Amino acid sequence: MANQSNYGSPRSWNELHNVEHMRCSQNRVARVMRINDIVAIQKRKFRVTTNSKHNYPVWPNILNRNVMVEKPNTIWVSDITYIWTFEGWLYLAAVLDLYSRVIVGLAMDKTIADTLTTQAMRQAIFSRRPGKGLILHSDRGSQYASNDFKAILIQNEFVGSMSKKGDCWDNAVAESFFHTLKVELIHRMKFKTREEAKRKIFEYVEMYYNRKRAHSTLGYLSPLEYERQAFLS
Repeated sequence: MANQSNYGSPRSWNELHNVEHMRCSQNRVARVMRINDIVAIQKRKFRVTTNSKHNYPVWPNILNRNVMVEKPNTIWVSDITYIWTFEGWLYLAAVLDLYSRVIVGLAMDKTIADTLTTQAMRQAIFSRRPGKGLILHSDRGSQYASNDFKAILIQNEFVGSMSKKGDCWDNAVAESFFHTLKVELIHRMKFKTREEAKRKIFEYVEMYYNRKRAHSTLGYLSPLEYERQAFLS
């Protein structure tokens, strides 16, 4: 298997049964993994990057934890996280399509300035060309409440949506992606430079997460494969 220790027993069984076409039960896979001390890499704690103490107006919470989406490019979510390198912190903003969980926009920089989120959003718009009325949901951080970020939404006739104050569950899907990224890549590497971290993160997202990684909420398909099969059906 190419997923090393990224997968627990459910995804490992799916990989063996449906991809490698090996006859085995999920219980047997779990038992073999347990006997051989094979476990998925576990989560580490990380700090909050949201600064909601600002004077910008905020969007109402339109998403309201409704993560069931019928087609691509109708609801996107975005969030910010950070990665340590020996040169210092690297900050990352991602934009994710709720329909397929595919990462449509990604930006990384050594500062957490407002330009981080605007770059990720512009990349997402350029790559996906969504129509008017798309909902973009985020937390109440100053980077998303800034005039520059709001201008992108207004210019493209998108609808802004923001989590309730102090309620992290409203943006749980974006945070789940960061959890996966950190468990499967960040916490198992030591980056000498920010450029090295950027390269590895880009490769993980574009070559593995979007194209190959089995996602339990997508019937163990990768995000892009889920979109492809939905398009063909």
